[in-house]
Amino acid sequence: MSSYQPQNLPPGAVPLELPYYGAPPVEAVKRFWKKYAIFHGRASRSEYWWWFLASAIVSGVINAAGATGNGNTGTSTALGGLWFLATVVPSLALGARRLHDANLSALFLLLALVPVLGWIALLVFVLLPANPRGQRFDRWVQAYPPNPPQPYPPQA
Repeated sequence: MSSYQPQNLPPGAVPLELPYYGAPPVEAVKRFWKKYAIFHGRASRSEYWWWFLASAIVSGVINAAGATGNGNTGTSTALGGLWFLATVVPSLALGARRLHDANLSALFLLLALVPVLGWIALLVFVLLPANPRGQRFDRWVQAYPPNPPQPYPPQA
């Protein structure tokens, strides 16, 4: 792993390319949206569970708005659908990154398609602690400076 630290980050900040262990709730939600469709790399348990909680709260508010009995269930359904569409791709990406942090393939997300037992297995997998071997899912392409241009050898 490289010790590269981007120059534009304040001291102590965690680059987006790395998991933020012990992420506070607001930072976890910010990182969720900043890494909207990034399926490579890793995400810490705190990043994953803070987003899970925030998403559950928003979904609960949307559902509660429809259950108030004022007849606006169509609006609640539409808002719920929009929320789902806005969060389905980044939620899958976050799940993939969380599995990567435990050194598991993102293909394990397919367990969500298996009722009950698949959900339990997936829950166990996202609860696993970080595994240092999960670094294999990191991409440091932009972390290294480009090679200096090499002149072409003279033509004969």
